[in-house]
Amino acid sequence: MKLILSDKPLKIDRKNDDTITFIDLSALNISNCIGCFGCWTKTPGKCVIRDDATMVYPKIAASDHLLYVSRIKYGGYDTVMKTMLERAIPVQQAFIRMVNGETHHVQRAVVPKKAVILAYGEISEEEQELFRRLITRNAHNMNFESYHVRFCTEDAVDETVNSEVEKWEK
Repeated sequence: MKLILSDKPLKIDRKNDDTITFIDLSALNISNCIGCFGCWTKTPGKCVIRDDATMVYPKIAASDHLLYVSRIKYGGYDTVMKTMLERAIPVQQAFIRMVNGETHHVQRAVVPKKAVILAYGEISEEEQELFRRLITRNAHNMNFESYHVRFCTEDAVDETVNSEVEKWEK
């Protein structure tokens, strides 16, 4: 499965490709994670909060190609994307594994991913570097087998997304 997860509506030239799923997070009702760890203890693999996030995180786990589209604030994901990624914790287990000398969560049937993270907005060089480091650190917990980060202005988001989707079609 190919998944595009965006914090805003996009104009995508999908060419009737039913292998690509687009989710506009800004149109969904996604509550904040409350840190109860119920997804690890009470209902393993399922969040105890019943909202739209419960339909999104299984798609994140099942996707082999992933495109995150997010405004960047202070070197990190903006609120909409950050909230969803925090709510995706049920795809991980409470157990820890060592990866390159670091501790990371054991995945719960998460497909390895080829990921592109498209960051948009007015982003300083310092914020870009901070965001690259964040993605590098998160890549192990998100099961990215490969990834790259792209930066663009808000006006160029649709064009940049379409260029990435075209690469999937090749």
